[in-house]
Amino acid sequence: MSIEDLIRSIGEGKILITDHADEEAETDGLSFDEVYFSVVHGEIIEEYPTDKPYPSCLVYGDTFAGDPVHSVWAHNEASGFGVIITVYRPDPARWEPGWKTRRR
Repeated sequence: MSIEDLIRSIGEGKILITDHADEEAETDGLSFDEVYFSVVHGEIIEEYPTDKPYPSCLVYGDTFAGDPVHSVWAHNEASGFGVIITVYRPDPARWEPGWKTRRR
């Protein structure tokens, strides 16, 4: 999976949003337009190739206002659908400055 795969899914409207992602977005005051924007202008910072039923990844990007956002995506290569598993505003206690590296 690549960031281009996710951008293509967004552009084609082939997105599935899990209930968990929907709840987390609401809790963190994030719209899905902001999440999509963060992916289109973001980057994959972690990959989880053995996740089931599809490989997944963690994407870092910024909202329209420049606030950091993380989203975990799976991608179904056969259908072209992207699945938003979760989305959240990263916690500074858990992430290094720049939001790309977990604190040890």
